[in-house]
This record gives sequence, structure tokens and C-alpha cells, in this order.
Amino acid sequence: MDGTVLVADDDRTIRTVLTQALTRAGCKVHATSSLTTLMRWVEEGKGDLVISDVVMPDGNGLEMLPKIGQERPGLPVIVISAQNTIMTAIQAAEAEAYDYLPKPFDLPDLMKRAARALDQKRRVAPRKTEPVEDTTGGDDLPLVGRTAQMQALYRLVARVMNTDLPVLVTGESGTGKSLIAKAIHDFSDRRTLPFVVASAADLAGADGPSTLLAKAKGGSIVFDEVSDYDAETQGRIVRLLDTLGETAPRIMATSQADLMAEIEAGRFRQDLFYRLGGVTIPVPSLRERVDDIPLLAEHFLTRGERDLGIVRRLSPDAMELVRAYSWPGNVRQLENTLRRLAVTSPEEEITRAEVEAVLGSQPAMEPLKGGGESEKLSAAVAKHLRRYFDLHGGALPPPGVYARILREVELPLIEISLDATAGNQAKCADLLGINRNTLRKKITDLDIRVTRRRKLM
Repeated sequence: MDGTVLVADDDRTIRTVLTQALTRAGCKVHATSSLTTLMRWVEEGKGDLVISDVVMPDGNGLEMLPKIGQERPGLPVIVISAQNTIMTAIQAAEAEAYDYLPKPFDLPDLMKRAARALDQKRRVAPRKTEPVEDTTGGDDLPLVGRTAQMQALYRLVARVMNTDLPVLVTGESGTGKSLIAKAIHDFSDRRTLPFVVASAADLAGADGPSTLLAKAKGGSIVFDEVSDYDAETQGRIVRLLDTLGETAPRIMATSQADLMAEIEAGRFRQDLFYRLGGVTIPVPSLRERVDDIPLLAEHFLTRGERDLGIVRRLSPDAMELVRAYSWPGNVRQLENTLRRLAVTSPEEEITRAEVEAVLGSQPAMEPLKGGGESEKLSAAVAKHLRRYFDLHGGALPPPGVYARILREVELPLIEISLDATAGNQAKCADLLGINRNTLRKKITDLDIRVTRRRKLM
């Protein structure tokens, strides 16, 4: 990796570590804590890549991106930010950032992205877009999270929001599927046009579909919980989608049911699934992103302070319990629980006993990892295998199925275990319950790249 990298971050530790890592990789580095200095370097023609924080003492890094693009077309910019909301990812995408990474970031991952940015040329003439207005009021946006799952979701939303592809948002009840669909509309080029949530009743009658299209006026139509629609309504949607013209609205749908399982059970039309699933956006459950729970809890208590004038915070013991609860109702249940605690707690600090009392009247607490997980995994593998065999249309798959399937399971298991142990092979072998030499052989056989990780705040 070679080239000159301009680093702008007000955190001295990050500047130092990035300078050392990039220099060892063969790059020249200029580092600064000032956007003014960064822009002077850009104007002087320095740099083949910019790595910039968002919030800086003398300005906002995102607001500098259009100026950098105007001054130096094709100069890639990687944005790093501790502002872990969907707006940051969307604004970075709208401002034509080459890439976006949340803090804390994985140093080897950033180095890979930097290498790609130096190797690939950005489009010299980026598309022109109007700046996205934060129509939600900034902090009011409930799509909050810094975990890898949420950051991947943010980036996917930013990539698809201005396309015409249909979008299928999947996830459990209470995860915020409708919020994702609304965000895609609100931050897209269609944001000034209607956003219509359709029901089966809207499609009833001979004029139902045409009336629905007229209501949308080229904006967005969302078929909410589409798996609940009966066969007749599903057929009406298929016929509606087949008649769409050039001024058609954006089509989106949400579903908490596994539509592939519904198709196999004969309850959902396969042709409708393929028409709706241009891009599938899976929304993780709250138990899949446990590290976001404290952030969400703080967000909801802050909202309560603003809306209700009640200042409340969770004691450390109370936060521990909130973090350990399984939250079957996901983010919606968490929000309602904290709102109730904010109103009923007599003191500013909410105690563990108060949390226990409120959660005691809700679905029973379950461990985040339990005996049911193996059954769920087995069922998922069984469905995958049935589909794999079905794809061969009655003929047998090529010989070697056993080895191929084991490899498909073994590869992600080892990769995820290595990631969880930050690349420490001794810890990974212990976690997997296998000999370290066996692990090394599997790493070689499966061509797994092992990188010791370091987290940066």
C-alpha cells in the first residue's frame, strides 16, 4: 500500500495509531486536529486519501466533503464517527464519502478499506443530489446503535434509498421495521411525495389498486406485515406490481414471518416474494445487539426528560438487569418499559428492584443464550438443506455433499470465533474446544485470514 494519507481527528491517540499503522504499510501520512489545516492540504494538492472524523473543534467533517469533492474530484474520503445513528451513514453517503466507519473501529478493517480506496479511483463526476434534510429532528430518530449489525444496516439503507428497487424489511415485532421503511422514504429523492402504508382493505374492490396508486402519487407504498395478507390480496398485489409504469411509486414491504417458510407451507405466493424482494433488509432483534441496549436506554430516558420533564437514570445494577433481559418485544418493549419506569420511579435513580417489579409483569426473563438455540439452528440448517436439494429438480446434487456442507458451517464458525477472541488463536481453540494445532490446520485448509485486532475509541 502506497500513497499519501491525510488524517484529521481531534483525538491524539487515534492520530498517532493511524499514523503508525499507515506508515508501516508504506504510506506517507499528514495528521491534524484541524479541518482548516486539512482543507489547506487538500487545496495544495496533497494527499491521495483523506480519513476524517465528523465532529472537530473547528467544524463538521461531513460538511467539508462537498468542498473536498469540488476542490479535488476523485479524492476518496473515509469518514469515521462516534455519532452512531443512521443519519451519519446517510449523510456520508449523500456527501459522496468513499466509506464510513463507526467508532470504535477495527484497525485492520480500516486499513483494508484504506488500501481499497488508494487502489480504486472514485468517480470523477459524482451524481448531484440535494442535501438531505433531517426531517425527524435529529435526536428524535429512534434508529440508534453502534453495533456491527446496526452499522451494516445503516450502510445498506444509505445505498438503496435512492434506487428504484423494491425493498423487503424483515425482523421480529418491535424491531423497527416500519421505521426503516419510513427512513428510506424520508431521506430519499421521493421525500416530498406521499408515504402510504397500505392495508388489505386498500386493495379491495375493482378500483382499489388504482386508488392506492393515485394516493401514492409516485411516492412510496409500504405493504405492512405482508405475510398476514390472504391469498386474494396477495394476488391483487402481484397484478398491481405488474402494471406499474415509469411514474410508479417506490414499493416496500415488511414482514416478521419467514416468507420462505410461508412459501413452503403454501401460505405465501412465490411470485409475490420475488417481486417484493429486490433488496432484503433484515433488522436485528435487540438480543442480537446487546451492546446497544445501554445506548438505547439512555436515549429513551433523555427523551422522557424532554417530553415529560422527568430526570431519571438507571443505577448500575438496574442497567445490568436491563442489559441481561431478553426483550422479546425488542426496542418497542424497551421504550415502553423505560417510559413507565420514568413515570413511576420516586427518585432520580431507578433501582434494580424497580426494574424487577416492572419486568415481572412482562414476558418471563430468558437467558440470551439457551437450550432453544440449538433447535433453531437445526431447523434453519434443515430448511437450507431442503432448499438445496429442491434446487436440483428431483436429481441428486453432485457427490461430496457431506464435505461441502460441513465446510459451509465450519468456515463461519471459526471466523466468528476468531473475531470474538480478537484473533487470539489460543483463546479461539479453547472456545471451540479443539486442539490449537487442529485449529491452525483448519485455518490453513479453509484459507482463513487471521488478524489480531485492536479496538480504537
